[in-house]
Amino acid sequence: MIRGRTWLVGILVLLFFPNAFAQSEFSTFWKKFRSAVVAGDKATVAEMTKFPLSMPAFQKAVKNRADFLRRYNEIFRGEANAAQCFATAEPRKESDRRCEIYCPFKETPDDRENAPIRFEFELTKSGWKFAGLDNINE
Repeated sequence: MIRGRTWLVGILVLLFFPNAFAQSEFSTFWKKFRSAVVAGDKATVAEMTKFPLSMPAFQKAVKNRADFLRRYNEIFRGEANAAQCFATAEPRKESDRRCEIYCPFKETPDDRENAPIRFEFELTKSGWKFAGLDNINE
C-alpha cells in the first residue's frame, strides 16, 4: 500500500510541477556537461550536443558529430575559455525548455560584467542538449 502511495505522489508531483523535474534534470545534465568540458572529453560533449549546432553570426552551423569534433577548440576555446568559465558559471533559466551560460572573453576571464559569449541549452525529446553558441555583441 505504501509503494502505491509513493508512486501516486511521484506522478502527482510530475503532473503539477513539471518545471521542477526539468530543472533537476538540467542540473544533472549540467554537472555532466561541465565536467566533460573541463576534462576535455570531446566524445561525451558531442553525445550531449544537438545537431546542427547553432553558431554565432557569420559562422557555419556545426552539422554533425564529426564536424563538432573537428571544431571543438573553436567552440570551447575560441572567444571564451569555456572550461575556465564553466568551473564557476551559474546557468540562467530562460524558459522551461532553455537555459544559458554567459562567459567573458578569454582575454578578460574575470570580467563577469562583460560576458557576451552565450552557450545555449535546450530541452529536447531526448533530454537536455547543448544547442548553440553565440556572441551577443554581434
